[in-house]
Amino acid sequence: MPMASDQEPIAGAGEGKQPRTERGRKTMRKLLDAAAAEFGEKGFHDGSISAITRRAGTALGTFYTYFDSKDEIFRALVNDLSGQVGARAAAALASETEALEKERAALAAFLRFAREHQEIYRIIDESEFVDPQGFRHHYETTASRILARLQQGIAAGELRDDLGEPEAWAIMGMNVFLGLRFAIWSDEIAPETVSAAVNRLLREGIGKKA
Repeated sequence: MPMASDQEPIAGAGEGKQPRTERGRKTMRKLLDAAAAEFGEKGFHDGSISAITRRAGTALGTFYTYFDSKDEIFRALVNDLSGQVGARAAAALASETEALEKERAALAAFLRFAREHQEIYRIIDESEFVDPQGFRHHYETTASRILARLQQGIAAGELRDDLGEPEAWAIMGMNVFLGLRFAIWSDEIAPETVSAAVNRLLREGIGKKA
């Protein structure tokens, strides 16, 4: 299972436990990546701290330098994965200026990320019960990023001026299930092809033109 780059975000590890050195940051990155592999493969309840440290190649005591419990590293992992998705989208948007092209680029970036890190679906889904606050925060944060892009498109005169939160959540929901179909269940269609098809849907709708 692919591991995240040590250049990607590390989000919320518990109050007072943020690493203060580069070495500490890399160790926390190893633990979070190992937790993603462990929980992605076994789920939260069957995953264990000892297995996480074995995967990370760290001592058991090192775990408690950064996390107090299995619940805490799971919560940190949900935040971290959510942050990675946001960072990947932001990087993809850097070269785009037109509103709907931003949505195409963001979706393609998410599909590529989900293919590389298929564990994200199991972990985020399980967080609904293990970490309800993190589950809600993940989706609210994602929808708020989409809403901000829509508002920018409205301000630029590129989108209808009546778009708002319902449309942002609709786009997010569509993207989530596209990821399930074209990243988790199969990868026979390129992310760029999927995102282009969805972009046509956003641009033209599905009603037959008169």
